[in-house]
Amino acid sequence: MLAAYWRKTGWKRFCVMVIGNVFVGMGLGLFKMSSMGNAPYDGMNMAISAVAGIYYPTFQVLMNLVLFAVQLAAGRKLIGIGTIVNAVFVGYIGMFFYNLFGSQCGWPETFVVRLLTVGIGVVVSLGLSMYQQSDVGVAPYDSLALILDRRLPKVSYFWCRMLTDGVCALVCFLFGGIIGFGTLATVFGLGPIIHFFDSHLTKKILG
Repeated sequence: MLAAYWRKTGWKRFCVMVIGNVFVGMGLGLFKMSSMGNAPYDGMNMAISAVAGIYYPTFQVLMNLVLFAVQLAAGRKLIGIGTIVNAVFVGYIGMFFYNLFGSQCGWPETFVVRLLTVGIGVVVSLGLSMYQQSDVGVAPYDSLALILDRRLPKVSYFWCRMLTDGVCALVCFLFGGIIGFGTLATVFGLGPIIHFFDSHLTKKILG
């Protein structure tokens, strides 16, 4: 069964997915470095982990395990090797780049530099295109909107994703997290960015 899965997946898709997740982690680190807000799910986990006194990447893995139970029950077809890579490693990759950029570049102090950091973070999030188009598994959180979309045929995916992101943003705010321009950029800006890279890069790489 495992051999058949790898034949279906292929090393190209696996490598594109891994590289994509590295870029996703880099974007996460840049957003955190900007201090202008992160993606709703990441921001929520950062806020709760800070209150609970748990290292953020470790807390994110624990939260992903909870959501994986939902994915396993209601969205099993969305599970693959990409699910595991994203759920386990992205938080640690994000903190690696956060610490790396901080030690090498210093902290962005001016509003313009922080805004530029958010902009770079959005572009670097092209990794989302690579990770999703590889079609080798969806992260537990990303699966929630897809599951809702399938269960609620009269509600578009856009609103399902807005619902999950909105809940995360609210929880982030309640736990003292940052809701700012970076949050808005991820909620409203990533869609066009992902679509652009889907058409002009990722699909061409995957053939």
